[in-house]
Amino acid sequence: MKRVKVIIGRVNAGEYVYSAVMDAPEISFGLNGIGRTIEEAKSDLQEAYSEIKELTAAEGKQCEELQFDYSYDIPAFLKYYEYALSLAGLERISGINQRQLSHYINGTSTPRKSTVEKFRNNLKAFAEELSSVDLIWR
Repeated sequence: MKRVKVIIGRVNAGEYVYSAVMDAPEISFGLNGIGRTIEEAKSDLQEAYSEIKELTAAEGKQCEELQFDYSYDIPAFLKYYEYALSLAGLERISGINQRQLSHYINGTSTPRKSTVEKFRNNLKAFAEELSSVDLIWR
């Protein structure tokens, strides 16, 4: 099974808001999905992959098995994890103020490369801190 990167991003394309695009130039075909939600975009991508596998099988060939690893742009990440991460908490973790984070979610502003790096680095540091936590029962 080959692991391939899929980029989840916010797009402004009519009724669709999110895209899932496979970023694997070494694969002989391309895949993408779209949807009103991130889950719909992922599902659409999976559906496209299933269709390619069926077409390949109909030609008497075998399609390589793929496993998708998802990467998110900041607006998609913020939207996808809003159920668990408040803007106030993300401001403390990332060092980016809530109003700016809200602009990214709503698509009214696009983060600069340096902002993406700052967000990524601070979020990864927080994730590493969390992964080292050991909880006990007393």
